[in-house]
Parts: sequence; structure tokens; C-alpha cells
Amino acid sequence: MKNSTMHCLSSQSNVASILPPVLIIEFLLGIPGNAIALWIFWFRMKVRRPSMVYLLNLVLADFLLILSLPFRIDNLLRGEHWIFGDPLCRINLFMLAANRSASISFMTVVAAERYFKIVHPHHRINHLSVKWASAMSCGVWALTLSLRIPLLTNQLLQEHNGSFLCRSFSSYSTIPVGILLHYLLYVAEFFLPFSVLLFCAFRITWVLKRRSMNRDRKIRSAIRVVAVITLVFAVCFGPGIVTGLTALLIKQLSPWDCVSFRVASEWFSASIAFTYLNSVLDPLIYCFSSTVFRNTLKKSINYLGLCQLEVSRRGSVTSIT
Repeated sequence: MKNSTMHCLSSQSNVASILPPVLIIEFLLGIPGNAIALWIFWFRMKVRRPSMVYLLNLVLADFLLILSLPFRIDNLLRGEHWIFGDPLCRINLFMLAANRSASISFMTVVAAERYFKIVHPHHRINHLSVKWASAMSCGVWALTLSLRIPLLTNQLLQEHNGSFLCRSFSSYSTIPVGILLHYLLYVAEFFLPFSVLLFCAFRITWVLKRRSMNRDRKIRSAIRVVAVITLVFAVCFGPGIVTGLTALLIKQLSPWDCVSFRVASEWFSASIAFTYLNSVLDPLIYCFSSTVFRNTLKKSINYLGLCQLEVSRRGSVTSIT
């Protein structure tokens, strides 16, 4: 793509020098954490409930997101020079966007499932079968993948000063329709799910306090689960929204101010570290919030003979599964 179609295009040397060590650490932590979680959900946990289907899909989305990380690390280590060609650039950015969307979707579904079980315990949605939960999960994947097709049909590789820049959010003077859809989805998939998470958290807390049930250990755990998911969501996906909207605002209000636009763009690119951080933190959320998962993990460690851990007998009490 010729630079004449771009607005204030530049390489991001600061991001390329700072971000790789962070992403390498996230990859080294995220791969084993998600692989173990995937193994436990798929092979070790005998209980099969709809909520476990959602969690399994959340693990899968996180695992696939982490798998795309080495390409991004290599790109940054080369000073943001993409050597794998335009097709792999599109596929890599497609995987990043699609699995980020799927991860957000299933985090929201898990929180909403807690909301219905506590606030509306007699609602028929609480009696969905595993088959229906699986069908709904397939629908989520189909929707997220189809909405990200523009990343596969638009050229995303730009040449700048002898380097090839692989970006889905770039400095377009006139944003192509497919990329504009990508931008809108990026914003919508933060604000809409975050609103749902906040609503679930406040509604659960309000209802339980009104019913004077907030001292029960199981109830406290339910509140904690939704609160932790909301916090992780805000920390991991909030910085990208704030910096991205700031860059777009500068472009609209001060299109001649390339210095400010480039600084905001660099902050936005650096925020990808928080996106990958979500995949690192999610396995900790499973251990923190689910006694069933935690006990299965302990049993697996005991089975492998690595050490002997005490397994709680109240595994069915504190659980998001």
C-alpha cells in the first residue's frame, strides 16, 4: 500500500524496543497455564454442565490467542518489520481479533450465567442442557469469526522506509469500509460487554444484600467471581480502548498534529500487552473462583506424583462451573 493513502505513518521504535520482553514473559506464562487448563477441562473434569462448556471455550480462545503471539514478538524484535508476507499478516491479525472477541464473549457469558442463577434462580435459562450450551458456543464462534472476515479480505501490510508494517489499526487517510467495521466492532465489543459485566456485578450485590444473604460463603464467592471477571476485563481491554479512541480523536480534531497522533498510536500499540495479559490471567481466575477446577487440578498433581495436596470436600460449593 502506498504511503500517500496513509495519515502520519511511522514506525514505532519505542514499542519495538520495550514490548518484546513483556510479550515473551506473557507467552512463557500463558502457554503452560492455558495448556494445563485445557487439559483439565477436556480430560480430567468429569462434571458436565453448561457453564463448563462456556469455560472450556474461554480456555480455547485464550490458548489460540497465545499461539499467535510468537509472530508478533518476531515482528517487534525486527523493529516492526514483518517478514512473513501479506497472507500471514492477515491471518495473524484475524486470529488476534477473533480470539479476543471470543474471549470477551465467553467472559461475559460466564458472568451472565452467574447473574441468572442468583438473581433469577427459576428462569428457564438456568436449565439449559449441555447440548444447547454447546450450540450457543458454536454460534458465538461463528459470529465472531464471520465479523472479522474484513481482516482477511483487506490488505494490511504497508511499506514504510524499507520495512513492512503489519497492522490492523493503521494510519489510513480514508478508512476502508471493512476496516471501519473492524474499528466499530473493537469499540462495541468493549463497551457493550463491560456494561453487561457492571450490571451483573451491581445487580447481584444489590439483590443479595437486600435478601440479607451476603454473609453466606457461597454467595460471597459468586459476587467475587463476577467482580474479578469485571476487573480483569477492565485492566486487559480498557487501555486499548482509551488509547485507540485518543488517537482517532487527535486525527479528527488536529489532523496536522502528527507528533501527538504518533505518540497516541504508540501507546495504543503498546496496549496489546494488556490484551495478551488476559490470556495469562484467565487460568488464575479458574483456580481462584472455582473449587471444582481447583480440586481437579490438585487431584491431577497428586496423580502425577509431583506432590501431595489436600483436596477440599466442598468442591461443589464455591464454583463458577
